[in-house]
Amino acid sequence: MKVEIPKELKSDVPSSTWGKILSATPVIMAVVATMLAGLSSSEMTRAQYDRSYAAQHQSKAGDQWNFFQAKRLRGAMQHSTLDILQQTAEVRPLDPAALKLAVENLPAPAAADKTIILTSLESATGQQAFSLLQKGALPAASAEPVLDPNVKSAMDAIENFRPEPEIASLLAHVDARTLDEILQKAVDRTREFDAITKPVNQAIDQIGALVNRLPALAQERRDFTAARLRYTELRYDAEARLNQAIGNIYELKVRKGNISAERHHARSQRFFYGMLAAQMGVIVATFAMAARQRNLLWSIAAAAGCAAIAIAVYVYLCV
Repeated sequence: MKVEIPKELKSDVPSSTWGKILSATPVIMAVVATMLAGLSSSEMTRAQYDRSYAAQHQSKAGDQWNFFQAKRLRGAMQHSTLDILQQTAEVRPLDPAALKLAVENLPAPAAADKTIILTSLESATGQQAFSLLQKGALPAASAEPVLDPNVKSAMDAIENFRPEPEIASLLAHVDARTLDEILQKAVDRTREFDAITKPVNQAIDQIGALVNRLPALAQERRDFTAARLRYTELRYDAEARLNQAIGNIYELKVRKGNISAERHHARSQRFFYGMLAAQMGVIVATFAMAARQRNLLWSIAAAAGCAAIAIAVYVYLCV
């Protein structure tokens, strides 16, 4: 904003120190107004950026909740199928030695399948797979990391549908870097779990496909299927909990982004009010130069200028 004082007004302004201050006031107020307008626009841009970033995190959180629901649904289907199998047929605890013996006693036409099954049973991965199937357990994974108390409190508040101001007060003690670190750890745990279960899953799928092709192993097939359903149910449940952990962190990032956006939006509004006060100071100071009785108008202009500067300082330091 460029302010030019008319020559007629300049000639009417005394050449004393007071007159110089008076003539410079509109220019100073114009500079202050321009600065506050820029700050207001900058804060509004940052608010829009944070809101957009929060929307991206909300989309990622939605993906994780979809994965969570799909894994829980698959786990429930495995459990239901296992119940039906146990109610409709005799199911014994899985015995790898009995399965191996039954495979060895198969007739000659199944020689090729016999060799593959026996090789799978005797391999390290196959032995690990059968050990897990017998125990009804998953491969050992790293322990869940201990969460920051403030992060844990914020998660509990979201889970229990606490009011947004309460969640905001809890998140005020959590910085973005902490959330990024926790999110990375959660993603790493998911990748680690996939890495340690992948060879076991492949071994189980391979053995299961071969056993299902041999009708002579009806009882062993049922035993293996029941153990496999139990293991798969546990795996889906573990994967669902890993997706849930990631989803919870994304929910915190969404809340954090929205809170930041609201803060920048409020700062933008207050800087805008300061800009209006400075603009009023420009107008009133210009009128004061043209008026005969300048004291009142000058006081109003000075008050408007001080108010504009005070608003800017307050917003910058406190909001």
